[in-house]
Amino acid sequence: MSLDNYRDLSSGGSDINAGFQFEFFCTNCDRKWKSPFQPYRRGQFSALLSRFYFLFSGGADANRISTNLSDMGTRGAKEDALNEALARAQTMYVECPHCHQGVCTDCFDERQGACPACLSKEQQQNQIHQAEAAAATCPNCHVPHAGGRFCGECGFDMASTHKSCPGCGAMALRGARFCTDCGHSF
Repeated sequence: MSLDNYRDLSSGGSDINAGFQFEFFCTNCDRKWKSPFQPYRRGQFSALLSRFYFLFSGGADANRISTNLSDMGTRGAKEDALNEALARAQTMYVECPHCHQGVCTDCFDERQGACPACLSKEQQQNQIHQAEAAAATCPNCHVPHAGGRFCGECGFDMASTHKSCPGCGAMALRGARFCTDCGHSF
């Protein structure tokens, strides 16, 4: 499990300020954390060498030489810095097992094992299931309803609280926007 909720703030290559830094963020709130800046000494050295060479030789080759020198270990050094930052960030951020989004430990609900977005989706699904269960029973006598305009047990007019899907004929609550059986829109 690897966090991917970060931005790369690194400045590589042959720059005096070459180094690696990553900013991690919570996908639910505004909490952010920046890893400590790790200077990339080879890039800094090549930038100094390039400036020195440019002053004394005035050549355009200085930039090419310094770039080649700094690029020789950039990938490995950056991966090492990222792995170290990830190790620290995993103490402050958690990857939600449902949606795989990185959230801070303050937002993640360990008891339910989900992030707030997944919990609200679960609550919405529960409300839909409750509405479907209510739609499948007569609101007057609470007997399961098989369909049609009137309840087969008490004769209640289901059209007053429910509507029939024009696509498949299933009953749905009057406020529903889509049929729960076939997905037809009302």
